[in-house]
Amino acid sequence: MLICSKLMPQGRGLARVLIQRASTLTLDWDTRQKSRFDATDSQGRALGVFLPRGAVVRGGDVLVAEDGSLVRVEAAPQAVLRITACTEHGSPFDLTRAAYHLGNRHVPIELQPEHLKIEPDHVLADMLRAMHMTVVAVSESFEPENGAYGDHGASSHGHGHSHEHGHADHSHAAQAEPHVHGPDCQHEHAAPAAKPPAGKRIAIPIRSAPAEPHVHGPGCGHEH
Repeated sequence: MLICSKLMPQGRGLARVLIQRASTLTLDWDTRQKSRFDATDSQGRALGVFLPRGAVVRGGDVLVAEDGSLVRVEAAPQAVLRITACTEHGSPFDLTRAAYHLGNRHVPIELQPEHLKIEPDHVLADMLRAMHMTVVAVSESFEPENGAYGDHGASSHGHGHSHEHGHADHSHAAQAEPHVHGPDCQHEHAAPAAKPPAGKRIAIPIRSAPAEPHVHGPGCGHEH
């Protein structure tokens, strides 16, 4: 058995020609959500997959075997319910409402702009139809969301960049040098205050001291 303990999400960092030459492994969602399982690839090799706990394998991911060979994972078609808004009486907002109610029931959901997918469940299907949603049983690949804090969920596929930006990525204006006023600065300066004539007194207003804080007590005359 060949051990695979490294996963490269969507084969990022690998040349396309290497991914195309890799053997394939077709798995349904029930298997791909496990971090440890046995499988047989397209070349007939027995594989033992040992990934970190909580790892999820997505269609398009690449496993690296202990001998350095690559195995491209494909999501197998399986029975799912495709959910869409009624084209005659509904609106795209109905899909949002359906996703909300399904999320409250903590069922795996694949989110797409025009439809949702869940695993077959007649109770949920009846609930959705009562909400005037269109529910159809189909056989397709299933890539449910991994959760907001998952390592890499279905919604992260296709992104070839990182969302972490350093300060070097943004153009910042250089900090201006402090302006020094001098005889050549060409600024208009306010004339200095005129000095009083010798021997003439100038009245300087005296600020009154702040009033003492009022203390409420038995003799303050206020109603308590």
